[in-house]
Amino acid sequence: MYKRQVLGDATAFPVSMARGATFDPDLEERIGDAIGAELRASGATYTGAVCMNLLRHPAWGRAQETYGEDPHHVGLMAAAFTRGLQRHVMACMKHFALNSMENARFSVDVTVGERALHEVYLPHFRRVAGEGVASVMSAYNSLNGEWCGENETLLTGILREEWGWDGFVTSDFIFGLRDAVKSVRAGLDIEMPFRQQRAMRLPDAIERGELTVAAVDEAVERIVATLLRFAHVYESRPSLSVVGSDDHRSLAREASVASTVLLRNDGLLPVDPASTARVAVLGRLASLRNLGDGGSSDVRASEVVTPLDGLRAAFGRDRVVHDDTDVSIVDGADVVVVVVGYTTDDEGEYIDNSATAALIGDLFPAMDHPMLGADAPYERPAPTGRPSAQPSAGAARPDDGAMAPGGDRDSLRLSETDEALIAAATSRHQRVVVAVVAGSAVVMPWADAASATLVTWYSGVEGGAALADIITGRSEPGGRLPFAVPADADHLVDFDRTATTVVYDLFHGQWKLDRDGVPAHFPFGWGLGYGAPRLMGVEATSECRLRVTASNLSLIHISEPT
Repeated sequence: MYKRQVLGDATAFPVSMARGATFDPDLEERIGDAIGAELRASGATYTGAVCMNLLRHPAWGRAQETYGEDPHHVGLMAAAFTRGLQRHVMACMKHFALNSMENARFSVDVTVGERALHEVYLPHFRRVAGEGVASVMSAYNSLNGEWCGENETLLTGILREEWGWDGFVTSDFIFGLRDAVKSVRAGLDIEMPFRQQRAMRLPDAIERGELTVAAVDEAVERIVATLLRFAHVYESRPSLSVVGSDDHRSLAREASVASTVLLRNDGLLPVDPASTARVAVLGRLASLRNLGDGGSSDVRASEVVTPLDGLRAAFGRDRVVHDDTDVSIVDGADVVVVVVGYTTDDEGEYIDNSATAALIGDLFPAMDHPMLGADAPYERPAPTGRPSAQPSAGAARPDDGAMAPGGDRDSLRLSETDEALIAAATSRHQRVVVAVVAGSAVVMPWADAASATLVTWYSGVEGGAALADIITGRSEPGGRLPFAVPADADHLVDFDRTATTVVYDLFHGQWKLDRDGVPAHFPFGWGLGYGAPRLMGVEATSECRLRVTASNLSLIHISEPT
C-alpha cells in the first residue's frame, strides 16, 4: 500500500526568468534534475512546471515564470529544463498558446497571423515537443476566435499532425474549456483538475450521438500510452533527504550568481570586506523572504537567506546597519546597498474573483442550496475590483494558502517610494549599489545616479548569499538580460491588462526597438562583469549586428524574424 510522504521545505531556485538570464542550458538541465528529484521523492509523478510563454511585454504578471522574449532562447532553456525533470517525473509544457497576459486571461481573444504564430509564438513549444515532453497544457485565452482548450487547429492540426507529437493534453485548471464536447473533438484529453463539465455533459452527448465513443477512446489511448512510456521513470524514487538538501541549496546559490545581471558599474564593485568598516543597507525588501509568485509556482521554504542575511554574513553583523527608509544611516558608511523592487503583491498569478464567479455561473450546474434545493437562483457577487497592491509589512505573501494579489503590472517603473529612496541615497552618498528585485524589465530613469545597479530577480533560497558573493567579488555576476529594457515603456508594444481583444504581430521587445530605430536603455543580452572584455568565437553575418563596447558584448538581432 502506498504510504503518503510528508514533504518538508523544498528548494526554491531563482525564478525561470532569472535562470533565463544565465543563458546556460546545462545549468538549467541540472536544476530540472534537482527539482524533478525533489518532486519524485515526495511521491509526485507529474509536474506542470515548464511555463514557457514568450515575454511579449514585461508588464505580464507571470513574466517571472518564463525565460525571456526570444523564442529560440526560450526553447533551448525550456528543453533543457524538461530533460532534467523527465529523469524523475512526467513534465507538462504550458500554456499552449499565446498566453502572455494575466488579468484578462479568462476573456481575451488573441488574433495572430500564420507567420507570427509559427515564427515567433510557437517555435519554442515545437522545440520542447520534439524533446519528448509528456504533456501539454492548453491556455485559458482564445486564439483567433477559438478557446485554446477546444481549438482543433492548435491541439490537433499543429501539435499532433504538423509536429507529430504523441503525448496527452490537459486543460488549464477549472476554466480551461467552455464546451466539453468540442474539447474532446479538438484533442484535449484531460480536464483539470476535477471531474467537472465533462462529467456533467459527456454521457448525455454520447447518448445523443453528439460525441462518439471512438473519440473518447482516442483520448484514453493517448493518456495510457504516455503513462506506459514513462513507467520506467516513476518505478523508483529518491529518498526524501534530497528535498531541500545542501547540494540543491548550493546549486540554487550557483544559479543565483549566474543569473544576477550587472547593468552598471562605475568601478565601485567589487567591494573588499577587509577594508570596509560600515555597510548601510536600505529598503524593506532587504530583510524580506521574497521568492516570487504566490500562485502556481509558489515554493514553500522557511530557511531563506535574505539580502541582509547575506551581507551580514559576508561583512560581519556588527558592520552592517539596516533600515527600511531612514537614509541617515548612510552617513559614515563605506558603501550603501539599496534593495528595491516588487513582491507577490505587485506581480504574479491573478484570480479575478468577479470574473471567475461569472464563469462558474455559466459553466457549472446550479448550486444545491441546503434549503431551496438545486434550482435555487444563482446570484453573482458584485465585482470586487483588484486587491490593493500596497504590500503589508513583514511578509511578501500570506501563509493561509490564498493566492497573492499579483496580476499584471500597471507600470514598468518602481514605486514612488522606491525611486525616492534611491534618489535620497544617491544624493547623500557617492558609493551606492542598487539591487532590483523583479520578474522582468524595470524602466530605470535613475540608473546613472547609482554607482552600480544589479538585477537580482526573485533569487531563491540562497539569493542573499549570492548577492553578497557578487558585491564582495567572491563571484562574478554571470547574468545577461533575456529581454530589452526600454528607456520608456511607450517604446514597447501596447499593453492593456483589461483587453478583451489583442493583435500579436512579428515585433516586440528588442525586435520592435530595432525596427523603430529606438535604442534600448539596456539591450537584449546586456550584462557586465568584473574582468576585461574578451571576444571569443564570434562571427558576424548579414542577419545580425555585433555590438562591442569596452565592457559588454552582446549579439542583437536586427533583421525581421524569419
